[in-house]
Amino acid sequence: MSNDLAIFSGNSNPELAEKICQYLKMPLGSAEVKTFSDGEVQIEIKDNVRLKDVFVIQSTCSPVNDNLVELLLMIDALKRASATKITAVMPYYGYARQDRKVAPRVPISAKLVADLMTVAGAHRLITMDLHAGQIQGFFNIPVDNLFATPVLLEYLKANFDDRLMIVSPDAGGVERARAFAKRLKADLAIIDKRRDAPNEAKAMAVIGDVRGKVAIILDDMADTAGTLTEAADAILGNGAEEVHACITHPVLSGPAISRISESALKSIVVTDTIPLNGNASACDKIKVLTISELVGEGIIRSHVGDSVTSLFV
Repeated sequence: MSNDLAIFSGNSNPELAEKICQYLKMPLGSAEVKTFSDGEVQIEIKDNVRLKDVFVIQSTCSPVNDNLVELLLMIDALKRASATKITAVMPYYGYARQDRKVAPRVPISAKLVADLMTVAGAHRLITMDLHAGQIQGFFNIPVDNLFATPVLLEYLKANFDDRLMIVSPDAGGVERARAFAKRLKADLAIIDKRRDAPNEAKAMAVIGDVRGKVAIILDDMADTAGTLTEAADAILGNGAEEVHACITHPVLSGPAISRISESALKSIVVTDTIPLNGNASACDKIKVLTISELVGEGIIRSHVGDSVTSLFV
């Protein structure tokens, strides 16, 4: 690997950063990321980054605001240390659900985060499975929105037979589910979901014939898992043989783990864009697939100027 490339990581997901560096066959850069006793974040870059192409790996997962500030301060530190180019690698982009005004007098938080990163000094963003693709337009810098599709498809092909049916948990996820169904030569179903309040969902009806099928609920993230468990019940109630789930970002907050454990879901496959907490790690229904090679490939192609188009599938 070239000497003008450097990779650093904040505290949000050091295990993923190490796996990415192993794929790239290079060491993780030395940076001290700590806090004062009042919680104020302190950053010190230990390595020389002058005139280097630097990538900072940091998912803005829980604690969201701490991890976001860490990322912003690391970008600022690298800019002031004369790095030539700084790329924020955010496998999980926090605040992505707040991408538009859904009520009077509310912020468009996803746009504000984009502005903060640009002002801090980021020249490019590499992320994965954005909750809303139009967030790319919030940036005035290039954005590479990678997809976990290759990793999840490989798992599904290896572990399920031709009785598969891909299920979108809501209307917004139909395009993603249709793409999966096409590649797997599987049928497609949709859940008609009504949401009364944030983090509260009620699955109302299944559009499509799931009788005798092995249903895979496909979504970009699972937070409190209310949507997943309601959808699983609705699918089984319509005659499906069993229900599994494929999720890119395992946010899994609040009652998520207890809901999953007690639900009709046979398994839930997630990626390591977000590290699992203790309860989630102990749940035997959850299987983690790594996206380290996919992100590593995105980093090296960005560094050498090759096309990343093949990763957008």
